[in-house]
Amino acid sequence: MKYIKPFISEIPWKYSWYYSAMSLFESQSENRQSGEPERCLQANNREFNTLFGYPNNTIKTSKYNVLNFLPLNLFEQFQRLANAYFLILLFLQLIPQISSLAWYTTVIPLMVVLSITAVKDAIDDLKRHQNDNQVNNRSVLVLTNGRMKEDKWMNIQVGDIVKVENNQSVTADMLLLSSSEPYSLTYIETAELDGETNLKVKQAISVTSDMENNLKLLSAFDGEVRCESPNNKLDKFAGILTYKGKNYILDHDKLLLRGCVIRNTDWCYGLVIYTGPDTKLMQNCGKSTFKRTHIDHLMNVLVLWIFLFLGSMCFILAVGHGIWENKKGYYFQNFLPWKEYVSSSVVSAILMFWSYFIILNTVVPISLYVSVEIIRLGNSYYINWDRKMFYAPKNTPAQARTTTLNEELGQVKYVFSDKTGTLTQNIMIFKKCSINGTLYGDVYDKNGQRVEVSEKTEKVDFSYNKLADPKFSFYDKTLVEAVKRGDGRVHLFFLSLSLCHTVMSEEKVEGELVYQAQSPDEGALVTAARNFGFAFRSRTSETITVVEMGETKVYQLLAILDFDNVRKRMSVIVRTPEDRVMLFCKGADTIVCQLLHPSCRSLGDVTMEHLDADRACEVSPSLLSAHTHVFQDFAIEGLRTLMVAYRELDNAFFQAWSKKHSEACLSLEDRENKISNVSEEIEKDLMLLGATAIEDKLQDGVLETIITLNKAKIKMWTLTGDKQETAVNIAHACNIFEDEMDEIFIVEGKDDETIWQELRSARAKMKPESLLESDPVNSYLTMKPKMPFKIPEEVPNGNYGLVINGYSLAYALEGNLELELLRTACMCKAVICCRMTPLQKAQVVELVKRYKKVVTLAIGDGANDVSMIKAAHIGIGISGQEGMQAMLNSDYAFCQFHYLRRLLLVHGRWSYNRMCKFLSYFFYKNFVFTLVHFWYAFFSGFSAQTVYDTWFITFYNLVYTSLPVLGLSLFDQIALETTYWTMISHFFIWGSLGFYFCVLFFLYSDGLCLMFPNVFQFLGVARNILKLPQLWLSLVLSVVLCMLPVIGYQFLKPLFWPVSVDKVIDRIHHCMRHPLPPPIRTKVKHASSRRSAYAFSHKQGFGALITSGKTMKGKPKKSSLLKK
Repeated sequence: MKYIKPFISEIPWKYSWYYSAMSLFESQSENRQSGEPERCLQANNREFNTLFGYPNNTIKTSKYNVLNFLPLNLFEQFQRLANAYFLILLFLQLIPQISSLAWYTTVIPLMVVLSITAVKDAIDDLKRHQNDNQVNNRSVLVLTNGRMKEDKWMNIQVGDIVKVENNQSVTADMLLLSSSEPYSLTYIETAELDGETNLKVKQAISVTSDMENNLKLLSAFDGEVRCESPNNKLDKFAGILTYKGKNYILDHDKLLLRGCVIRNTDWCYGLVIYTGPDTKLMQNCGKSTFKRTHIDHLMNVLVLWIFLFLGSMCFILAVGHGIWENKKGYYFQNFLPWKEYVSSSVVSAILMFWSYFIILNTVVPISLYVSVEIIRLGNSYYINWDRKMFYAPKNTPAQARTTTLNEELGQVKYVFSDKTGTLTQNIMIFKKCSINGTLYGDVYDKNGQRVEVSEKTEKVDFSYNKLADPKFSFYDKTLVEAVKRGDGRVHLFFLSLSLCHTVMSEEKVEGELVYQAQSPDEGALVTAARNFGFAFRSRTSETITVVEMGETKVYQLLAILDFDNVRKRMSVIVRTPEDRVMLFCKGADTIVCQLLHPSCRSLGDVTMEHLDADRACEVSPSLLSAHTHVFQDFAIEGLRTLMVAYRELDNAFFQAWSKKHSEACLSLEDRENKISNVSEEIEKDLMLLGATAIEDKLQDGVLETIITLNKAKIKMWTLTGDKQETAVNIAHACNIFEDEMDEIFIVEGKDDETIWQELRSARAKMKPESLLESDPVNSYLTMKPKMPFKIPEEVPNGNYGLVINGYSLAYALEGNLELELLRTACMCKAVICCRMTPLQKAQVVELVKRYKKVVTLAIGDGANDVSMIKAAHIGIGISGQEGMQAMLNSDYAFCQFHYLRRLLLVHGRWSYNRMCKFLSYFFYKNFVFTLVHFWYAFFSGFSAQTVYDTWFITFYNLVYTSLPVLGLSLFDQIALETTYWTMISHFFIWGSLGFYFCVLFFLYSDGLCLMFPNVFQFLGVARNILKLPQLWLSLVLSVVLCMLPVIGYQFLKPLFWPVSVDKVIDRIHHCMRHPLPPPIRTKVKHASSRRSAYAFSHKQGFGALITSGKTMKGKPKKSSLLKK
């Protein structure tokens, strides 16, 4: 068997060139069709590579630079109609024939608005520049003139050879040349790309792997690479390396992508293929767009209507002026002579139109935008200062990285969330196990009552085990006691976990083991076995070394029957030091149960009950016995489970089977099915050892947050690159998919027709009438409305969920199916999209934005989430385990998913309500102020004379009426209604009045009037007018008359037109008078479908790689291989 393993591992490479060549041909054809040339480069030849104009490795997420900041920022600001209006108004005021106000009445407010907004935008962009510089100035080793030289990331160019060391991030997309590992294998973690923390393997081609770390050979390497042009396909790459007159096929397995982290590999060398914006990571980041809120759009619409209203008023007053001049003014020219440029009453009316256009400009409130920016800035600081969103373990507060989207938070309807690192902590914990019918993992007090595990719960002491992992925690002491007293089944259980896996071990310091697992689940299981006294220490292609209760034993590895999605299990066959041939198997309970020996039936029933009591009782009603209540099935807690079994093999039987297995491995046709069939011959009549339960730990508060968002009618869509089974299990665990849902639809078609039928079938169950031609939405769509059009919300006849994978989604997002997908998905309460590329995440968000009149929010923690964060109306980055890319490209950032609840339902709601009240007040006061001039025109011969002096008009919006509304808009919390003024209320009301009188006396003071008589012309007016009792009577009557309608409405509204808040307040008062008894807490029983199986989350393992011997440090010599 051992002689054929190297040959077996080489078979796929001999036949892969054809498919790689075809892939390259197809990509070149696509490039030719799109007009993009293929990429050509030569190693160690910058002069040649610069001819093609490839970008350097600099990344840029900022919007401005020193040269374009002023023009670009002004362009964005003048997209606001009010700003554009006041700029036009300024030019009109410079025309003396129509100007009735001084130019500074417009310039001062406009300059204040533009300056405040520009400073805010500059500060925001400066932070982006700082983050970009931090990344661009990282150091890396680059080969220059035969020596390794330290240089900055941004200076790396296409064709350079760089060295990346263990635990370092890959600088750019580069072709793997060689590494410290045997056969130039390199282990990488791709969390920033696809959200997965399990290790992946890359391997250099043999012609470059021989160079190893020989700088002389690497410097002399002058290979030429022709490959596809930059694209966003993370899992595809095709190219050809030409070296010494020979061509070598390149594929994705030989490419290290920027954002990957090198693991378990001391060093590796790579040839840079794509840099900076051309890297696949940046190609998937999407474009930065200027995000504007619905309030901004609404204000633009309101301002447009105000323009029309202003034009109407000016037209009416101009007509009035023409009539007045024609009938009366013409005959009074001796007293009111016409200007020399006025030839008739019509000309005078035209000029008067523009004069009133200037005078009545206050109906368009420019200070509105100043106040809006101040309010948004204040609300952003509230988010930054919120101690309930401060994450103490990392000493990190929440960050509002933009100040323009706060009120949009209060209108979110769809939340698009990543899974790994966002909903989950991506930390696997060995929680419980069932061994030989005994359940371990629960903690009981002295009275035998089960208690919840907390920080105060005493942990199991593993000090007796020198190889124990100090980070591992377990609380049930009975399991350790069983291990110490030598329970044979318990020992065999943990021995199985220490042998049946594909984990790689690293021991740089004696006694300190570091495991590199292909999945977090395997790492948790092997670590558990290690702590309980069965430590996996090392492996070769033919042996596994385990330290059993302090004694080192070496097992001969005879075969690995690796995991795949069909088998849902893996097995290892070993020869023990006692010369016994043993098979150890672990896998999904639904699979392993069918492989058990008949004698294990009763034990299997008990173990199945531990996994899921409901399901076990359906299988075996006899389990409904007196002891049933003792068992706490793992399904209740949504744990990831697997069954563990073994079989002792007869030596002769194994030898016969081994021959069949070798023949299957050497088969060139239908090899996988033949291997699977041979494996089934030996994986039977297994003896059950028990089951394990691993917790895929959710982030704190995720469950409560999602329940609250559901109550708020906010729909939750999970967009993940993870596997379907894992994503669905997590959806059940965190209540995205509720147990009470009527049905969960799964779309997994492989072509347009199948997907169309699956979507239509789902919609037929949710709302049958939606398929009829008479349906309002169908009728609307048959009219072929012009883009962009919005599809109204459709209400289904129950609660439903939808699951769709990335392959099917690629078809569903095409033009003829995207509306079908959108209508079906939007009827569902929750949607899970799995196996998605970063670009698909953005496409799903864009689809909802395009056809639904809703506010979307995307939240994620990895670089693979950046595109959807940028695509959504609001993007939130979580500072998690997967780097800082998501945070750097987000609008808001914090450390825990459950902070989203407070961000939306507290800060979002407050900001939205504050902004609505602010706008109502602002337009009210401006209309009141402006209509006085309209009324006064009828008493002044429509002569464009002002009621107020120039400085009062200038300061009315900016100073006099700003404090009260700012106080309301910054401090109103929409809590229970208060019946008294707070200190803030007193400060802003009386402070505003006091400030008004201070400015009034200053502007009308004797000193200013004497110093600037042409500007300040109302000497003594304030002093004299305030002595009149009529003034104070008018003020009191005005306040009372204005307050009466408001007080009356507030009194009658709860009685005749109660809203939800009024009903809640009444309910609170009722409960305070009649308190309810404390609720009885009951444990919710989850459906069996919630149970998460380890086997479902696992991927194709390293079995073939391990048995090939390529993972071993000592490379076999070519001559020895030939002899074999």
